[in-house]
Amino acid sequence: MTQETRPVQIIAEIGCNHKGDMDIAKELIRVAATVCNADVAKFQKRHNRELLSPEAYDTPHPVPANAYGDTYGAHREFLEFDTDQHQELIETCKAHGIAYSTSVWDLTSAREMAALNPPMLKIPSATNLHYEMQNFLCENFAGEIHVSTGMSTGKEIADLVQFYAERGRAGDLVVYSCTSGYPVAFEDICLFEICNLMEKFGSTVKGVGFSGHHLGIAADVAALALGRRMEAQGKGRFTHIERHFTLDRTWKGTDHAASLEPDGLRRLCRDVRNVDQALAYKRAEILPVEQVQRDKLKWTAS
Repeated sequence: MTQETRPVQIIAEIGCNHKGDMDIAKELIRVAATVCNADVAKFQKRHNRELLSPEAYDTPHPVPANAYGDTYGAHREFLEFDTDQHQELIETCKAHGIAYSTSVWDLTSAREMAALNPPMLKIPSATNLHYEMQNFLCENFAGEIHVSTGMSTGKEIADLVQFYAERGRAGDLVVYSCTSGYPVAFEDICLFEICNLMEKFGSTVKGVGFSGHHLGIAADVAALALGRRMEAQGKGRFTHIERHFTLDRTWKGTDHAASLEPDGLRRLCRDVRNVDQALAYKRAEILPVEQVQRDKLKWTAS
């Protein structure tokens, strides 16, 4: 990593893994910040009556073992924090020295969260075609806007980037390579899509990131290497790695199985930062560390 290269930001995607409990949410923030050394703690915000059709709201959860309510709508409401609670989460993040962010799934949530003025807001893959919501953010939110591209065609992604460019906001846009699945098999991660995004849009957007829903942390290090290689070729910036985070993968809920526990996230943060330092060309033909060994060990013809 050169002096000009900025460190990759590691996002602990807490999402709804707090199980609707503020104490658990605050503990997830604390652990992400002080144990794992992540850069961002990210949540989710939904206005469920707006987001869901009446039929979907009143239908039972498709996996009853993961349900926190009799219907899918009741389940989602149980997991939802209100605006005051998100403000409390922001203060908790500040206390632990970690940035706060949240995904917004609908226009009402975008309005509410933009008013809290966080440094970044995220559009999930599921709603990245919700242009009314994104237009509101372009006009009313001054921070970075991050967008995942799972479940999206190449044309949809190109149109998305063009949408932000036309509004003068592409310089605040971070697009994420993402495969939507929980968890995602390794053959479906498709890391070369990072290269594809950087090749096509790296000179237009603020950055390209990787949002992973896989198991383990090996793919994240590979994502870093690919992104840095594209940077070295002048194809924009690789800026963020996002992983779901939980205190216990066996907890009730949809996302826990595709999440990292504290030791996994700690190792990811450690490995990404260590490998990032290794992704460089030699500063000199013989490095100082080598010169010591050269003086002792190198055979040369006398």
